[in-house]
Amino acid sequence: MRPALAFLATAAALMAAPLPAEVLDFEALDGWRDDNHVAALQSFLNTCDLIDAPDWQPICALAADVPKDEASARSFFELFFKPVVVGAPPALFTGYFEPELNGSATRGGRFQYPIYRRPPELQEGMVYHSRAAIEGGAIAGRGLELAWLDDPVDVYFLQVQGSGRIRMTDGTVIRVGYAGKNGHAYRSVGQEMIRRGTHTLDQVSAPEIANYVRTNPGSGRDLLDTNPSYVFFRKIGTLKTEDGPIGAMGRSITTLRSIAIDPKFTPLGAPVWIEKDGKRPIRSLMVAQDTGGAIKGMQRADIFYGTGAGAGDAAGTVKDRGRMVLLLPIDRAFAMLESD
Repeated sequence: MRPALAFLATAAALMAAPLPAEVLDFEALDGWRDDNHVAALQSFLNTCDLIDAPDWQPICALAADVPKDEASARSFFELFFKPVVVGAPPALFTGYFEPELNGSATRGGRFQYPIYRRPPELQEGMVYHSRAAIEGGAIAGRGLELAWLDDPVDVYFLQVQGSGRIRMTDGTVIRVGYAGKNGHAYRSVGQEMIRRGTHTLDQVSAPEIANYVRTNPGSGRDLLDTNPSYVFFRKIGTLKTEDGPIGAMGRSITTLRSIAIDPKFTPLGAPVWIEKDGKRPIRSLMVAQDTGGAIKGMQRADIFYGTGAGAGDAAGTVKDRGRMVLLLPIDRAFAMLESD
């Protein structure tokens, strides 16, 4: 579904379904006046033109002409939007990033673990080979190998993140992005570790999963295979080095300004005020520009932390509560209340 059509479907569902919703004033947003609204506006402008809903078009047109100073940017959001809490907090926030990995165009030496292009016979909605079957060679030898990596754990987490940069043996760097999946539902490896009794809830994180699989290669591979979902990739040759990876709206996403959401409840392209608690609290206006297989629910968001190992360290341990607040055009916000 195109981003604009997805937005319209989400907006219609928000107004038609009996969802709990509360319209707030901007003064009720913790830290609102302290944020960098110019940066938020720039992220919003990156995808705003993809939203063709009638009540958004004039707002997007005006956004392009807003002076790039803090007072003007903040006033823009306050003038044309209303904060709306959809669902019942606390929200659950996690983090994701764009990994930087080592790879080769051909198999050899330590480079033994492929990432694949989307098979031509795989159609949208089709249930295809499972992760275990693909890792076992179900599509090997067909020329679908996009690159060969040196760590099977990196292959798995590249699929979880959905995009990455691969440093090839010839010194070049290729960017890869999401090209489709095998149609199987995502299953949480962390929840499986808890079910097996190897870890408790507070012990589970992306770094701990990676460490466990690397130190227990046999049971670790079996653990990863309990998630039957498998992601295929494509090369992306249009991005500059400084650009973020491509999100669900087909545009680059922005470090600590873009989030992945559940488009059933949060419209793609909408500004979202984030109040994340935990060790590194965040009070910031971000934009819903991506989706993810594990991101489900009204109060659920995955925060993009950037590129590379440092971003991965920061994102991998995020599992925090808080509140997310949609910014919706004023008429749409109050229409939600009338539909309750």
